[in-house]
Amino acid sequence: MEDIIKLGKLYDFYGELLTDHQKEIYEDLVYNDLSVSEIAQDHGISRQGAHDLIKRINNILGNYEEKLGLVSRFDRIKQQVECNDKLTKEEKELILGQL
Repeated sequence: MEDIIKLGKLYDFYGELLTDHQKEIYEDLVYNDLSVSEIAQDHGISRQGAHDLIKRINNILGNYEEKLGLVSRFDRIKQQVECNDKLTKEEKELILGQL
């Protein structure tokens, strides 16, 4: 499950940099939860061709993340916001408890 979330994030951030064909294949994998065999059949390519294309797309998206780091930056900021929310809630409870 965690891998699908990671793949979805990579696609959300860098998907527009892919070709239309690559986007269709990747959306079928990540969002439509199709198997490699189903993707191959739907797009009229061999199972090996679909597998190779998915692997290539994963490498492309991984390279973008390695160079730009947008997903990891987003995750860090999200974690900081969640921490700040927790601290704010605790502070609020502490103040209300003193009234």
